[in-house]
This record gives sequence, structure tokens and C-alpha cells, in this order.
Amino acid sequence: MRRSFTGALERYGYGMKAAADGLAGLELFREESFDLLILDVMLPGLDGIGLCRRVRESSLVPVLMMSARGDGLDVVAGLEAGADDYVVKPVDTYVLVARIRSLLRRATYAATPGPGPAAASEGPPSEGEVLVFGDLSIDTAGMEVHVSGSPVALTPTELKLLLEFAAHPGVVLERHTLLRNVWEYGWDGDSRVVDLCVQRLRRKLGRERIETVRGFGYKFRR
Repeated sequence: MRRSFTGALERYGYGMKAAADGLAGLELFREESFDLLILDVMLPGLDGIGLCRRVRESSLVPVLMMSARGDGLDVVAGLEAGADDYVVKPVDTYVLVARIRSLLRRATYAATPGPGPAAASEGPPSEGEVLVFGDLSIDTAGMEVHVSGSPVALTPTELKLLLEFAAHPGVVLERHTLLRNVWEYGWDGDSRVVDLCVQRLRRKLGRERIETVRGFGYKFRR
């Protein structure tokens, strides 16, 4: 399966490096720079979930988790470990490529500063604004987030989700809207990716910042 996916993605123009087990993957990750990681949950030695946790200790690189089960156990564990998205095997190559492209776009978006000077604001994000919500500030030009003056490290997916919330303060955003605007799902996706990413944001920004509106979605407090 590793050789099959490596060959298929190389035909789409991606440069690939593969490891046969989790420890070898961790060593490869530490030796080289990567734009994105695809981790199988069932890696021998160090499994994909453990590997994802080790990666998140030092890096915000996008992580796509690959699971053989769709019952939620691997999915939740992988997303809680810091993965940005997941696919369930068997997966068609075009679906895998679509998820990869979406993750890479998020990473590029997060790494590209917006033009123009920064200015304090509490409205929707525009070019070069610093949005202020209490002790939370979001620099949309430098793509930096601070809480009480201290920097907060966010993955590209977490940052894009936060910017989506900040663009609609006080507005209830449904899960399918967030799946479409942040994860770029063109079909009905698994809302667990939204729920787990919101949980990660709450741990980093404060639980009171994002309110759950039962039966509807989430609301960002002003």
C-alpha cells in the first residue's frame, strides 16, 4: 500500500519520501523538511497517532491521518493528537489528492502575510488588520495570534478556522459551513474534524472563546 500510494502521488507531481514504520518516519521527519505528512494509524513500532504527537512537539506541518477503521476510535485519537484531516482506507487516489491539495492550500494561506499596515479592529478580517477580541489578538497580515500578549502556535487548519470565526463574531456557524469554508469539502464530510479542531482551539485560546450552540454549530464570542 505504501508503494502504491507513493507511486500514485508521484504521478500527480508530488515529491515523496516513505518510511516503513513510525520510528523510521520520525527519524526521516527530523532529518528533512516536508510540506505535509501522511501517517497511517497502524504503523509498526511507533503508531501513527504516537508519531503525530511527537511531530506536534516541534512542528505545525499539516498532517493527514490514514485509518483502516471508520468507527471513530482511530479518527478521534488522530485528530486529538493534532492531525488536520483524515481519510479511511480503502481510499481512491483522487480523494486523497483532493485532501492533500486542500491541506497545502491552508498551509500556504497561513504562511502568506497579507499586504498593508496593521490597524486595530473588531470587524471582519481585511488586508493587514489586527483583530482584537478581549485578550485575544489576531494579526491577519503576519498570521500571528496572541493571548494576553503571549504568542499562540496554531496549525494552518486551526488558524484558518479561527479566522473564519473571527470574520463572523457573534454569528452561529453550522458545522457543514465550516467544513466547506475551512476544510474545502465539496461533499458531506465528517463533522468530527470540526469538533476536534474546535476543542484544540479552546485549549489554546480559552474554553469560553467559542460557544457550542446545540443542534446548530459554534459561535465565536466578541
